[in-house]
Order: sequence, then structure tokens, then C-alpha cells
Amino acid sequence: MLSRRNVRVKVMQQLYSLAQDKELSLAGAKRAYLQSVQDTFLLYLLNLYCITRVCSFAEEDGQTRLKKHLKSEDDVKFTPKLYNNPLISSLVNNKVLQARFKKERFEEGLDEDLFRKIYKEFAKEEPYIKYLLADSTNEDTIEILLELYRTCRRNELFNEIMDDRFCGWSDDKSLVIGALKKTLKALPAEGSFYEEHQPDEETIKDFGLFLLTKTYEEDAVLEEMIKPVLENWDSERVALIDMILIKMGIIEMLNIKTIPAKVTLNEYVELSKQYSTDKSKEFVNGLLDKILKELMERGQIVKEGRGLME
Repeated sequence: MLSRRNVRVKVMQQLYSLAQDKELSLAGAKRAYLQSVQDTFLLYLLNLYCITRVCSFAEEDGQTRLKKHLKSEDDVKFTPKLYNNPLISSLVNNKVLQARFKKERFEEGLDEDLFRKIYKEFAKEEPYIKYLLADSTNEDTIEILLELYRTCRRNELFNEIMDDRFCGWSDDKSLVIGALKKTLKALPAEGSFYEEHQPDEETIKDFGLFLLTKTYEEDAVLEEMIKPVLENWDSERVALIDMILIKMGIIEMLNIKTIPAKVTLNEYVELSKQYSTDKSKEFVNGLLDKILKELMERGQIVKEGRGLME
């Protein structure tokens, strides 16, 4: 589930922490990096848990409607099929999944009123009203679950919970959303289906952990490599994030043989746009481009596979 871009962000954050906190060791940064990787997966599970909890309030809605003295036509026709359907049942009755939810203690500190409020908000939506009044296929249920997830993501409290539980929510949000949508579209689910979204070892360790370790250990060498290219700039005046991204870019271009050098350059320019100053894009692009040309002239860029030298 974890993309290389997300891994680069997590490595950048740990290198920033190492630069700012002199008491933090490389070993501590590695542990924090690996935890942040695992947190991305747990965010995916927490989102899945929240969806099942919101759906469960369809039953409460049904009971409330039954108790009304004056029932509307919609009340009479209502069924809690948002919860009582084969797709959600495949999650609720999945012992492996529910045990994992329990292990992660997702229920702790989550007020039921949050899920009730999200459900009530969703109950006013036209797609849900139409879904309730018509015969539904599994495909219809998947579409309404996707619509429910959109409602969750628009809810301020929902986002606050994600932020409170996992500080990486803002960075990992798009990745988690993509994985969750994939899961909903593949329902019904069986067994430990969710494990397919565990980050793979190659991305976590061979790429991310290597990038973190090598960039940190080669810091002095990288400084000397960058200084001549800075021209009139004082390296100490360069934004810390920019310097970290440039160093990571150099390490990646020199050592990760399966990623084209230009792809690496573009990735770090994009990260500078997102995480650094307004002028960082041009600065990081200019420096990495100059350094790349020098490295290629010296024959230090070695890539595997056709076209990877581009």
C-alpha cells in the first residue's frame, strides 16, 4: 500500500528530526520511521473500523422509526440494510478482522455519538434515501458505502480522530483512501484480506530504511558535494528541508539502480513544493539538476534496465 513517495516523506521527516533534536540517535529515528510506516496501515484499518461502526447505526435508526406513533411512508419502508447486508456482514462477522480491531483498541476513546452523528448526516443524503427505497444489488451497496466514506471524510470530527490517533493522517490520507476504496469495491471479504495492504518489505527496508541510514551517515560527504554547486549561497542559509531533500536525492540517484535519475529529481522537486518554501521548487530543481549532470559526466550514475539512465 505504501508508495515510494510516502516513504520519501517519512524518511525526510526523520532526517529533519535528527537535525533538530541532537539527543535523537539514528537508531531512534529508524524506530520512529518503522512505526510511521506501520501507522499508515493502522490508519487504513481504523478507517475500515469506522465505516462498519457508522453502518451499525442503521439498526438504531430502524428501531427509532418503529417506535414512532405517526410513521411516515419512508418510516414504514425503512430497513437497516446499510448494516444488514452480505458485504458489511462479511466484515462484522470476520473473526480475524474483528480480533485485529480489538488488538489495536480502536474502540477506546471513540465516542459512539461521533458515529451516530455521521450516520444522521448521511441519512439526509439523497443517494442514501434512494438506496433505502429501492431493491439493491451488491453493486448498489458498494456504491452507497463509497458515498458513506465520502461523508466520513467531509466530517470534521472524523478527521480530528484520525489526526489525534495518527499524526501522519494528512500525509497518508490519499494513500489510505485509495486502499479503503479498493477494499470496499472488493467486498464481500474473507479471512485476513486486509493484509494485502501491509507495506512490502522491499519498499520499507531496501528503499526507505536504506535511504534514511545512508543519507544520515553520508551527511558530511554530501555537504562537500553540494557546497561547490551553491555558488553565491551559504549552505547554512539554505532551508533545512531543501538541504535534506537534495541530500536524499543524491543518495537515491547514486544508489537506487531501479529508479531513473530524472524520476528521482522530479520526485524531490515535488516534495519541495509540498513541504518547503515558495522558492524551493526552483532551488531544489536547479541544484539537483547540476549535481546530476556532474555525476553523469563522471560516470557515477549506474542504472539497471533499459531507459533508466534517462
